[in-house]
Amino acid sequence: MTTVAAVDCGTNSIRLLISSVISLDEDEVQLVDVERRMEVVRLGQDVDRTGAFAPEALERTFTALREYAKLMREHGVELSPESVRMVATSATRDVANRDEFIGGVRSIIGVEPEVISGGEEAELSFVGATAELEGAEEENGFERPYLVVDIGGGSTEFVLGHADPEEAGAVRAARSVNIGCVRLTERHLTEDPPTPEQVAAATADIDAALDEVSTVVPLAEAATVVCVAGTATTVAGIDLDLPEYDSERIHHTRVCADRVREIAERLLVMPHEQRATIGVMHPGRVDVIGAGALLLDRVLARSGAAEFVASEHDILDGLAWSLCLGEQLPE
Repeated sequence: MTTVAAVDCGTNSIRLLISSVISLDEDEVQLVDVERRMEVVRLGQDVDRTGAFAPEALERTFTALREYAKLMREHGVELSPESVRMVATSATRDVANRDEFIGGVRSIIGVEPEVISGGEEAELSFVGATAELEGAEEENGFERPYLVVDIGGGSTEFVLGHADPEEAGAVRAARSVNIGCVRLTERHLTEDPPTPEQVAAATADIDAALDEVSTVVPLAEAATVVCVAGTATTVAGIDLDLPEYDSERIHHTRVCADRVREIAERLLVMPHEQRATIGVMHPGRVDVIGAGALLLDRVLARSGAAEFVASEHDILDGLAWSLCLGEQLPE
């Protein structure tokens, strides 16, 4: 049995997945979760304004990564490119001090982070979110084609297709745009709670980005909309009225579009201290959840979807699949 590790370092959080690779037969393998961790480090703090990582943001990120490296060693993961894959997304693509970040990561986990393109990020997220849906159409009503939406801190990825981690050509269309819950908050929702004018400006920004997405990805053709990452899972947890975060309850929960709009509108008029009392809310997401929920609402409105399916499986699972198959997933 092989153990692999995947790390996703985004604008808002850094996350770890350690998986065991189990061979079922000569042609089939299965991934089993060993450990999942998430820390909000806000690596993208003020990047939209300064174009560089803040020293304190780098240190928060490196501190979390040291803990992840410890966990990898404890679970027998070899710290090598064959067993560990780390990707760095949106905030890392264009910053002036990218080399400082890459050198720090290399010194901690022994491999360099891959500063992947938006298209690569979309592909990995798509495979991670949908691999387990194949064959479940009749049982769970998950119909093709799938639209996977990955709302991050700095960017959002949209991918339309079917799913099979060992099959090329699963993705029909993909686009990444530079809107996310952190960017939208820093650009527009600067008061607490934001003013109607600020919400209107954020909505216009989102709609302009969705116009761009729609030139490449036919959003309305999706039969099942699958949303991954913290915004979607938090909104699903709010819809379930959970007293605390419960990933098993949230995974594959369906949330109707009208309910998403209601939650978004409610979050956008709450002050920070009231949002912080919501049981499923991670403390690092309190200040950006309103922007994220607004973005999710606009995506559903543009696609015409009646609901979305929340998934706890995402780019981390796509990275783990790529490691267990011994190669990067096809582009």
